[in-house]
Amino acid sequence: MSDTVLDRAAAPRPTPKPGILDIACYVPGKSKVEGIAHPLKLSANENVLGCSPAAKDAFAGAVDQLHMYPDGRTTILRTAIAEKHGLAPEQLIFGCGSDEIFQLLNQAFLEPGDNIVQGEFGFGAYAIGARACGAQVKLAKEIDHRIDVEALLEQVDARTRLVFVANPGNPTGTWITGQEVRRLHAGLPASVILVLDGAYAEFVADPRFEDGMSMVAEFENVVVTRTFSKLHGLAALRVGWAYMPAPIADALDRIRLPFNVNIPAQLAGVAALGDEDFQARSLALIEQWRPWLTQQLGGIGLDPAPSAANFVLVGFPKTPGKTAREAEAYLASKGIIVRGVGGYGLPDHLRITIGLEAHNRAVAEALAAFMKS
Repeated sequence: MSDTVLDRAAAPRPTPKPGILDIACYVPGKSKVEGIAHPLKLSANENVLGCSPAAKDAFAGAVDQLHMYPDGRTTILRTAIAEKHGLAPEQLIFGCGSDEIFQLLNQAFLEPGDNIVQGEFGFGAYAIGARACGAQVKLAKEIDHRIDVEALLEQVDARTRLVFVANPGNPTGTWITGQEVRRLHAGLPASVILVLDGAYAEFVADPRFEDGMSMVAEFENVVVTRTFSKLHGLAALRVGWAYMPAPIADALDRIRLPFNVNIPAQLAGVAALGDEDFQARSLALIEQWRPWLTQQLGGIGLDPAPSAANFVLVGFPKTPGKTAREAEAYLASKGIIVRGVGGYGLPDHLRITIGLEAHNRAVAEALAAFMKS
């Protein structure tokens, strides 16, 4: 029996397994400002248009089913997604947000001593799940806040089991081409799963982008995840899904908690998927105002990263009085909440969700005043 086991057995109170208390809790974007009743929240990349009216109606229509357990196979949503995207329904896995699917992948494929590889500014949920399994998290340097394929491959070793790539990235908004994704995959051992997190994939219009769905049919070690939280505006319902080879889906299904997608979420998801008008309006808003906000902020001396998501990552000077932290506080004093990303290793940056015209103009005007002050 190891010394660690003996120490835990002799402890005066229950003791978490090694590594758990070393994990930093995930900190979501702020939603409140003291003294301001209704601040403008641009900190969580939510859909500023809300959600599809059809999804609202479907959610409301579920009120008489609240006493019932949901369909554990998520059949109606599984069928709708498979038909819309031309996918094999049995290769779909659903979760309480994409986060649960990342957790399932880590739980199924990692044991103590294994590792995952991700970009240095990768989404925090990947690392939390890996460390909970006793695995190591290896970070690959990014160039200009953009995934570098060679740097990722250099981190892969005999104990690597998963490589996580958000494309576009969060919190950076940058992306890599389909050619780069395939070069990354080609450099991985067959035993390593490439996880392509497509939470913001719908917002990319460039023809060089590839979402990875076709790669699942070509290879046995590619998983693509998607969410209803961004484009569809159903963040409160926590609906995520993934497409993967059948053996990986079988492994995850064995440990997935039963009834993990509730009835209102399933019904609203199907309705949202069918409302192409709402989706088009959501995309048009981003396509119009993302470049506008990027240009405005660059014009006042800030450094916005080239984003393909529904937000912009903005770099600030290190000069006292002009820093990102001071800018965040200044915006909050004006009733505008944005996301500080120091926890991602980006202390000189803020992440700003694209809002309505009035919201974007308010952000640009407030930051222009801040930079002049």
